[in-house]
Amino acid sequence: MANPLTMKLEQFTRFDQDERLRLNELLTYPTKSYTRGQTIIAEGEKVEDVHLVLVGLAARTKILRNGDRQMMALLIPGDLCDVEVFVLEAMDHSITAMSDTTCVLIPAKVIRDLLTESSNLTKALWWSTMVDSAILREWIVDHGSRAARERLAHLFYELLVRYRVVGETTDDSIPFLITQEDLGDAMGMTSVHANRMLQQLRSGGLIELKGKTLTVLDPPGLKKVARFESSYLHLDWTNKGDTEVSERAGDLVSPS
Repeated sequence: MANPLTMKLEQFTRFDQDERLRLNELLTYPTKSYTRGQTIIAEGEKVEDVHLVLVGLAARTKILRNGDRQMMALLIPGDLCDVEVFVLEAMDHSITAMSDTTCVLIPAKVIRDLLTESSNLTKALWWSTMVDSAILREWIVDHGSRAARERLAHLFYELLVRYRVVGETTDDSIPFLITQEDLGDAMGMTSVHANRMLQQLRSGGLIELKGKTLTVLDPPGLKKVARFESSYLHLDWTNKGDTEVSERAGDLVSPS
């Protein structure tokens, strides 16, 4: 199978054959499957392995004392849940499976060794971590400054770009693996309000939702509603000369 981590990281840099093989070796480590709602990593847990999402959908979550849940990021195939495990003593949030999800469990030592072997791989992994932080900042902007309809449109467009990067789209269709209650938690609104905004996007001819698949019918229109600017994803193919890489999401993030 294609390595989603390699596909993601090659949005930042090009790898030579040895570097690609090294990344492919990461997929040979044991996998673990989780059912929807299961905790992959608990807040306060000291983790010995780095979890790479291979299949499904996970989320960074925080449970408040009153039981309310705040979702802070969605993790798709190719995303590393906890690459910082060899720096931090314990996780300061939880990772929760939002659907049936499979992760590769990579020993922290393997990632640590990888960071010393290749400056190119090191820069790419740091890029991945910085993009994760940038996505979190953009979600803060979502909650603080975007209207509910814009917020939902922004999430869907971001996911379209991210899924396209790792080869998980078909004709602008992406996996839609969360419930409307989950969507409300992610967007900081009630499930009723999330459903109302979802219906507005559907009636506007921007999206179509069938089962566990969401199709963006009008990417430019959705991008306009979302006021989406791709700079926070730091997708830059300048001088990389790799058409195959750039074409995966280039049309989605090019200036309108």
